[in-house]
Amino acid sequence: MFGKWLTRVRADEPAPERTALATTIRDHMPGADEESIRVVTAIAGLLAAVAYADRDYSALEERRVRAELGRIHGMTPVGVDAIADALRREIVGLTTVELPRSARTLVELADEELRLEVLEVLVDVAAADGHISHAETTLLRQVTTSLGLTQDDYNRAQAQHRDKLGVLKG
Repeated sequence: MFGKWLTRVRADEPAPERTALATTIRDHMPGADEESIRVVTAIAGLLAAVAYADRDYSALEERRVRAELGRIHGMTPVGVDAIADALRREIVGLTTVELPRSARTLVELADEELRLEVLEVLVDVAAADGHISHAETTLLRQVTTSLGLTQDDYNRAQAQHRDKLGVLKG
């Protein structure tokens, strides 16, 4: 009974490659293969999820997200703007439903080195507004595990932002 119900729910879900975010990324990465589109979509989704973990997508966090999107090979400023707009529109879904899918995609398609780099960038995004909240810390720890990384990996990534950790500020 439950197996059939779960199968139907999964079949009704849009494939990550068909989300508005993925479509936007595909439009602004002409010539990129589907695997690259999936990886960039996953990274963009995680960036938005961490930026919005405390339910405040601040201008400083968005600026950092845009800077990280600009690092993607072949990404233009117009593409960064379009993806940032898509992230803003879809931020609630990216923080909830899409979050585990994004992490799963990176586990499937990215090597450990890339996943570690993504974790470091996610911590940088959380710290962009000068404060890493408890909600952001909790989400980052969950994402660390979901990416197949360790607590030590997380500790190394957040070490440079230790002064911004809300849990240490009281």
